[in-house]
Amino acid sequence: MKVWKSLQCVALFALIATSGCTPLAVVTHSVSANESSVPPGIYQLDAHHWNVSFDVDHLHYSRFVMRFDKTAGQLDWSADGMTESTVHVTIDAASVNTNVPLLDRMVKGPDMFDVAHYPNIEFVSTGFTRTGNDKGTLAGNLTIRGTTRPVTLDVTFNGHSVDPLTKLETLGFSANGHFSRAQFGLTTWYPAVGDDVHVAIQAEFAKVKQ
Repeated sequence: MKVWKSLQCVALFALIATSGCTPLAVVTHSVSANESSVPPGIYQLDAHHWNVSFDVDHLHYSRFVMRFDKTAGQLDWSADGMTESTVHVTIDAASVNTNVPLLDRMVKGPDMFDVAHYPNIEFVSTGFTRTGNDKGTLAGNLTIRGTTRPVTLDVTFNGHSVDPLTKLETLGFSANGHFSRAQFGLTTWYPAVGDDVHVAIQAEFAKVKQ
């Protein structure tokens, strides 16, 4: 354990050194919860700091989690903050990861995502309703297996700052939502596998250099 912690420290300081950033800048880093501090413009999903997962009821024992390993997203941030900003996310359906190789193949197959014919899952926002200073409800269109349905996500703005490692304007969000898989024609294995799908998202976006 001590060796592993030492390697982690070495890796962190190597990253800091190559980025031209001092350890003090990382340790004292803070973010602003004020949306007005975020410069308007186009932001791309950070390739290394995000998570998108679906979980469903499994025989009433637990909620089975599947994550996706490949996702791209673009955020068009407005000077008016979340209220007027838009986001478009594309998930590689074939990157689904259940931690069970046989189940991965089944989920990718024609009975579920059918990735051979429908390689992407997409979400395109259509509007935002504020419910608090740093949160609100994001409405959008979700497309799975060629079927598009409206969904809503509860979104929290976690904060903004210049990333001390990348030197890029960066902002982060957490989001949760639910949808019925039957609405997308995904009825396989019901009722052993539940209909309600919970979506959990963590995302960092970095401003695109002009």
